[in-house]
Amino acid sequence: MLTFNREDKRPIWQQLLDQAIHNITTGNWPPGELLLPTRELALLIGVSRSTIQTVYEELHSRGYTVTSRRGGTRVSEWTFIERPTEEIVAENLLPPPLPLLDNTTDQLQDWFGETKKQLLEINFTPHEPYVDEQFQKLWRNSFLQASKRMNVSDWAYGDAYGFLPLREQIQRYLSLERGVHVHVDQILLTSGAQHGLDLIAQALLNEGDVVSVEDPGFPAAWMAMKYRKMHVHPVKVDEYGLDVHDIHPKSKLVFVTPSHQCAVGVIMSEPRRQQLLHLAAKERFWIVEDDYDSEFRYRGAPLPTLFSQNPQNTLYMMSFSKMIAPAIRISAIIGSKDAVRQLAKLQQLTYRHLPIMEQITLAHFMDHGHFMRHMRRVRNIYRRRHEAMTKAIIASGLQGKFTLSGVETGLHMLLETDPSFDETNITKQALDHGIRVYPLSNYCLDSNRKGWVLGFAKVEEQAIAEGIFRFAEMLL
Repeated sequence: MLTFNREDKRPIWQQLLDQAIHNITTGNWPPGELLLPTRELALLIGVSRSTIQTVYEELHSRGYTVTSRRGGTRVSEWTFIERPTEEIVAENLLPPPLPLLDNTTDQLQDWFGETKKQLLEINFTPHEPYVDEQFQKLWRNSFLQASKRMNVSDWAYGDAYGFLPLREQIQRYLSLERGVHVHVDQILLTSGAQHGLDLIAQALLNEGDVVSVEDPGFPAAWMAMKYRKMHVHPVKVDEYGLDVHDIHPKSKLVFVTPSHQCAVGVIMSEPRRQQLLHLAAKERFWIVEDDYDSEFRYRGAPLPTLFSQNPQNTLYMMSFSKMIAPAIRISAIIGSKDAVRQLAKLQQLTYRHLPIMEQITLAHFMDHGHFMRHMRRVRNIYRRRHEAMTKAIIASGLQGKFTLSGVETGLHMLLETDPSFDETNITKQALDHGIRVYPLSNYCLDSNRKGWVLGFAKVEEQAIAEGIFRFAEMLL
């Protein structure tokens, strides 16, 4: 007999249903047993008939019972499990071991400097731009204004290429500021550079293809390619940028940061650029041009892109993570229509499209001039901090003992030492004293170059000077 307790917080029908399921699963109500009609059972229990009807409907919908017009409601023909005296405790199902994934994420954390959570006084991170309350106020305003103008249709599934008004704003920016003239269908929006690289590896390469990357270089690039089972070939970098003669002859893709080399900071010379473009056209491989912080140049205008000279072989990557803030998670890949169409198909399959609110907000932010005003403002801040960093390195005596490079463009510079120098120990000492510096070895595949990649975007001028002089005391 089913019973109920009015002091129980569960609804009466839920109490009765739980008891009925228990009776069926334990065999108290065997398969094929006919249940009492709803009206009769309601009278026996002392509840309304509608309550019993709800219970019976739930039992039927979950497959515990079957009903027929003449046969009434019966327990389903199913095998119940006798409960042993001691309950069986199932072991947790663990995911399979993925050593490559574990190793890759560990390396990525080392590169970002996230492995330890010490209290830092000064963090020379090269990975993050300057963000302040003024930006946040403008972004919040764009968010609110864009939200008010949204249509119901904006909440439907979106375009795999990305929000069209945002791609139009990017198209306009590239044309006016970078000399890159493209159709909106040549622009694909992605959730950061790593997402873009993963799409490229899946859509434009085959497993086992050879990919050449700068060494030292951008670790996330070769990590993404390795994880997608590509053979990654390191290419040495010197004072003229990527050594084109060192590119693997079977390469299907070359990843390069020509405007401000990731880690070393040098600018790829014009002869090297022409050699790379000529080789790509001859050998038919992709060039991935990561133009992550070239807008911040301190001697003249940003350099012309490789893409503008060879748009058929080149995929141009730009990221708002460096230009505005990493949390926005919006980047763009610009390429030929055929290449971008292939990438968009994969995006539609695996990711569908980017979240709409960030795209709408960024489109409003750019359309109303906030983006360009923000860029001009932070460029002036970076110029002052760049000067403070350069002066501090010279005044501290570090330039006399170490090689300084990467001082023309971007948000970081390199202080390079002899390969035999104990880079690891000095890095640890600095961290113990509340200063985080980023060792060059974390940017290397096979290279044995040593030194420190020092970012200045998030450090105020006074703190830059203090941090560099304290760091110099450990080195000199």
